[in-house]
Amino acid sequence: MTDSENTRGDLVDLPESTTTAPIAGLVLAGGRSRRMGTDKASLQWPDDTAEPMLARIVRTVAERCDRVYVVAAQESSAYRLLHGTGGPEAVWVTDEEPGTGPLGGLAAGLAAAAADGFGLGFVCATDMLLIGPGLIDELARGATPSTQAVIAHDARRDHPMAAIYRTSSAPVVADLVAGGERRMLAVLDALETRRVPVSEPEWLTNVNAPEDLHDLRVS
Repeated sequence: MTDSENTRGDLVDLPESTTTAPIAGLVLAGGRSRRMGTDKASLQWPDDTAEPMLARIVRTVAERCDRVYVVAAQESSAYRLLHGTGGPEAVWVTDEEPGTGPLGGLAAGLAAAAADGFGLGFVCATDMLLIGPGLIDELARGATPSTQAVIAHDARRDHPMAAIYRTSSAPVVADLVAGGERRMLAVLDALETRRVPVSEPEWLTNVNAPEDLHDLRVS
């Protein structure tokens, strides 16, 4: 099997080349932050900038993506606390179906990026504080014409919320949501997927609880 082959679920090392196609950035910020106890998107990054987590993520994603979309319903804490308060430029997508979780956010974000003419969308969560532009570079190298999703992979698991998706896959994701599916991992079975081992596993760190944020502050 060669690197150019694209079979469902391949785990591959990619050559040193990258796509030149425009990429939209999709930051999923509509979560309820149950374990954190407060909205994660508005929490301050643990340094002297006192910048909300969402703003930091948007700035980082914008280093590689031509336009950044923040996906969060108007009823979400992220929208109520941060929309219209300034910060880095982003387009808010607010039409995700309530109660559908990150999978619903993915469907809404991909549809919005597709409507604006983007063929690729890099997707991440608002709590991935250590994400770097290099992650987008590494995933972009796997974006072949026949690949619908390029998923970050580490030694433990797949990360469907650290991935590049074809925006043309939006209807497939929407159909999953309409059928009652809520698991992000379901997209791996529904799409032609390539798994990419990333060079810096810390890019994939999630801040889910207060102790996670504390660990970052003291590290």
